[in-house]
Amino acid sequence: MEPRIIPRKEHRISRKQISPNALRTLYRLHSRGFIAYLVGGCVRDLLMGRTPKDFDIATNATPSQIRRLFRNCRLIGRRFRLAHLHFQGEILEVSTFRGVALPADDVEMEEADHTKRVFHRIKDKDGMVVRDNVFGTPEEDALCRDFTINALAYNIADFSVIDYSTGLSDLQQGLIRPIGDPYVRFTEDPVRMLRAVRFAASHNLIIEPVTWEILCQLSSTISRVPPARIYEEIQKVFLLGSAGPSFNLLDKSGLLGTLFPGLSRWMYQNNDHPALLRANLEYLDQLHHNGKTPSPALFLAVLFGPSLEEEVIASHRDGIPREQALNATYTVFMKEICTTVSVPGRVGKQLLAILALQPSLRRLPPRHPSSIAAKPEFPDALAYFHLHPGTRRRHRTSPEWWDTFLLENPSIISSEPATEEVPRPPKRRRKRRRRHRNSAQTIA
Repeated sequence: MEPRIIPRKEHRISRKQISPNALRTLYRLHSRGFIAYLVGGCVRDLLMGRTPKDFDIATNATPSQIRRLFRNCRLIGRRFRLAHLHFQGEILEVSTFRGVALPADDVEMEEADHTKRVFHRIKDKDGMVVRDNVFGTPEEDALCRDFTINALAYNIADFSVIDYSTGLSDLQQGLIRPIGDPYVRFTEDPVRMLRAVRFAASHNLIIEPVTWEILCQLSSTISRVPPARIYEEIQKVFLLGSAGPSFNLLDKSGLLGTLFPGLSRWMYQNNDHPALLRANLEYLDQLHHNGKTPSPALFLAVLFGPSLEEEVIASHRDGIPREQALNATYTVFMKEICTTVSVPGRVGKQLLAILALQPSLRRLPPRHPSSIAAKPEFPDALAYFHLHPGTRRRHRTSPEWWDTFLLENPSIISSEPATEEVPRPPKRRRKRRRRHRNSAQTIA
């Protein structure tokens, strides 16, 4: 398929919309004789009239050549080597064009080629790619991407947009469509299913019907992805302003039940639970739209807090002290969730602190409110208190009491956290005393 080239006068991308650091990088690569494109999501967003979160660059320069061109370059990655260019307040990702892996017999024949295709695309027995470090052409690189709308490139040489697939038409129709066979693409990398959900939710697009059917069919395979990688993707799904729509798609597709089986079961035990969770997630989205990034701990509290608190209340009714019940419930929760999503221990402890603060927030009058408000988890704990339905019915205090208290005592919330350690002064290194030769002879 011949790539479609859209000249400057026929598209809306202007260099004024592009990061100055990205432009300088593109120009330097181009002036040294290399191909240099803006690629991926930034081109998609510019064509949609959105402001890109970051700018990615692809080139035929190898990682070592990129490092020689830019003193601010650091090479990262094992699965595929990438160059990070560090500017003040911005990091640009520059990658070498990826290619299609060659059969083993063809590797030696290609040694003389400038692409140096010396690594293979290695798959496991189920077809999931576990290593992909092959250099190739611009077209091969575009076709290695996940969705057609991400296979668009902006050429700094003539300011044209290059469409290697059906990305432009799919973008105009509002469709999410993988490049190639959806079954193969989702099997190669099941995380693409989460990305499809995120793009559809955040860009108000529709997952193409055949693609959606296959995504639902393969939803259980998301469990094959390393839990640490799932945690990274889940944060993007829920913390970038489209948590509510993403949650609906995760639920309908079956991905939610695979990732969070306990939450999925709890949600349908009571008719009020789905509406509760969706209202909480809408609050996360509102925070993002107001320019405030929710913390991972608050996201976990919003999503799992109501179900965890129900378990704690049930254990407490059976005679177990609340603190002991909360710790036991938290331990079981972390053990279960970390089989699919690797939640860092630090974030888990923050979640525990948010839930542990709830009785103190609900008590009227609160004991030592200044000390409570000085805790580092207090802002997230208060946000959760605002969201939790039923607290106003079951307890005498209300979130508004704390809002008034903070207005009357504005310095408390900004004071140093009560748990912050005082930094120790640096240790001075003692100089080693020299022994003079005369002294040594005298001793002898």
